[in-house]
Amino acid sequence: MSEYHRPIMVNEVLEGLNVRDGGIYFDGTAGGGGHSFAILASNPTVRLIATDKDGEAIAEATKRLEPFRGRFKLYRTDFKNYAEAFADAGVEKIDGFLLDLGISSHQIDTRERGFAYMCDDAPLDMRMDDRAPLTAEIVVNEYEESALLRILREYGEETFAPSIVRRIAAVRSQERIRTCGQLRNIVEESVPAKYRFNACAKKTFQAIRIEVNGELEGLKECLTGLIRRLKPDGRACVLTFHSLEDRIVKEVFRSLNEACVCPKTFPVCVCGKKREVEILTKKPITASDEEVRENSRSSSAKLRIARKVE
Repeated sequence: MSEYHRPIMVNEVLEGLNVRDGGIYFDGTAGGGGHSFAILASNPTVRLIATDKDGEAIAEATKRLEPFRGRFKLYRTDFKNYAEAFADAGVEKIDGFLLDLGISSHQIDTRERGFAYMCDDAPLDMRMDDRAPLTAEIVVNEYEESALLRILREYGEETFAPSIVRRIAAVRSQERIRTCGQLRNIVEESVPAKYRFNACAKKTFQAIRIEVNGELEGLKECLTGLIRRLKPDGRACVLTFHSLEDRIVKEVFRSLNEACVCPKTFPVCVCGKKREVEILTKKPITASDEEVRENSRSSSAKLRIARKVE
């Protein structure tokens, strides 16, 4: 496999998917095709539908999956548009799906993409889909201060959001903020001295990236919809990399794991709610020590798995 993007917890994902003969699987975040390759290689009878909104990722995945031509379909779109992809592929139900919600190694390492806060001259872009009109530069320079404050607090869980936003406002009133280095310096100047270290801008960059790409928007509804497309005993596997998305996944799994939610004082059920999944990971699976040593970016990954029960 190429090193375009190193897939995380491949063996754990395959075990979680419980790939079965003749199954149809969905990789909603194909990246460079690492997980997709592993799924197709694991069983010669399975088929795959995969999506990614990054054109470079689709091109790389197409090359990587060439040995399995005829057994997969790739679509350049957000995984939240799974219904359209399924319809085009003539598929109604699937046997399992994977959502890898992290940013890819290639995106981080490509300077022009503007994801890396340590790359001083990189443009403030952060788009996973370069066709999208909204960039990090627009968010930083044109959003109202109140909107920036909300984004840093909600998406970055940034303690020093007020001082960072005030500093952004002061700087952009004098000149447009165009590079990752400029934004990182602003953050470093906005936090108390004892918190100034190389990664102190990480939360701000994460928050702006989530806003630019709409990463949390509609995630709950999409995950619920995908689970309801699973065949009985089908598997849902989700890799998360920060607490916000992990919280959403955990909430969806818990909600669909519940049966009747009527008050205990009711003599009979009137809500009609039925249990839809069995949660197979009471605690999320994390990368092994060996994998973390080989790929430090796997250290924050959490894998949650659920099984469709009806």
